[in-house]
Amino acid sequence: MKKCIVLANGKPPAKEIFSFLRENNYSTLICADGGANKAKKLGLIPDYIIGDLDSIHQSTIKFFKPSSKIIQLKRQNDTDVEKCLKFAIKNKFSEAVLLGVTGNRLDHTLCNLGIVIKFFHKINLKIIAEESLLIPYTGKVKLKTSPGEIISLYGFDKRTKITSEGLKYPLKNEALPFGERESTSNVSVSDKIGLKISGGIIFVIRNFNKAKANAFS
Repeated sequence: MKKCIVLANGKPPAKEIFSFLRENNYSTLICADGGANKAKKLGLIPDYIIGDLDSIHQSTIKFFKPSSKIIQLKRQNDTDVEKCLKFAIKNKFSEAVLLGVTGNRLDHTLCNLGIVIKFFHKINLKIIAEESLLIPYTGKVKLKTSPGEIISLYGFDKRTKITSEGLKYPLKNEALPFGERESTSNVSVSDKIGLKISGGIIFVIRNFNKAKANAFS
């Protein structure tokens, strides 16, 4: 199973997160254009740098040219993160963790959240941002948790129905349409929770440090 990290040009995580992901077999680092500037600051060497290259510094290109494969794709009908994911799918990666996809620009953040939905059926995706871990799900899901762990759930339309087990505030074939209702800061009351999701995708957001022992196994 091939796994990769995609580092975008938003706020990067702490360097130890990269170490954790490497230990969990996310062995390939793909930088989306200006994400390479962040990699350079963190002392990381990308395997690939992909994008239209309008954000990467020329000094960064020069620095990484001997060690990284730099792929310039000038098309403007997809974002640099999408270019990276299309490359990953073409090269048979089955999972990707997106880093640096949130930050100062809210439009970029919303776009990257949408990308998780857009690519849901093509590659398994996770987002780590600040202290949060976001994973999209559909169907029947069993998650290892700790009692008292905060679990937030977000749906996107009325067709997506959720039934839960093991949460303090249970859901019974209920919808969480965006802008109307959500399940923010729900709480696990067990060492595992069950979700049954039909008619679409939901986002589950957890604290990364509390979830990492279970969510990456």
